[in-house]
Amino acid sequence: MSGVIVTDPPKADAQDVDALAGFGVATVGEAMGRTGLLGPRIRPVQQGVRVAGTAVTVLSWPGDNLMIHAAVEQCGEGDILVVTTTSPSTDGMFGELFATALQRRGVRGVVTDAGIRDTQELRDMGFAAWARAVCAQGTVKATGGSVNVPIVIDGQVVRPGDVILADDDGVVVVPRERARATAEAAEVREAKEAATRAAFVDGQLGLDRYGLRDTLKRLGVEYRTYEEYTGEGAGS
Repeated sequence: MSGVIVTDPPKADAQDVDALAGFGVATVGEAMGRTGLLGPRIRPVQQGVRVAGTAVTVLSWPGDNLMIHAAVEQCGEGDILVVTTTSPSTDGMFGELFATALQRRGVRGVVTDAGIRDTQELRDMGFAAWARAVCAQGTVKATGGSVNVPIVIDGQVVRPGDVILADDDGVVVVPRERARATAEAAEVREAKEAATRAAFVDGQLGLDRYGLRDTLKRLGVEYRTYEEYTGEGAGS
């Protein structure tokens, strides 16, 4: 398989990336109309960590991490490495040595649609990682691929320079052109959720705050007492 390494692709503005880092993946996904999520199979290897950065993308042959080595050279401060393979793979393509090289270059984390290993070492060194699988199986370095080209993970297109936001809930991609607008929409949504949270603390029900009683009625959902529902009398 031949390939290409694209240098210096356009990136989302760093201020917009930092603004998105203030919100959770769920909030940002909702702010974009429930789009951009990479799917539930991409899971963190740590807990309590949120990172945002600009994507450096890698398309590799399964079981071969040659192009990750090539991608390290293209990574810089504030980036997140995003890796997929030409066909499904769970081999441990990424580990502590890659993380050491990337951390030195200011990379904030890795998201891979394949396997990862050395997870304890990654946690110890504070290098954030999200992966489809944890697997000790090693790889070779023998087949060409591409760096900084559009890739697809779980139906979502990730382009170099797009914003990647990842936390305990998963990963979301924000197109670089929509970064600022999405951060603004996420801020509005978070303010709305804060007001709802305060209302719930005061005892208001979601049925009333969201006007859902009329929805239940429209759908034909009825309230019945236990006796009415079971047909059992009070003296049974």
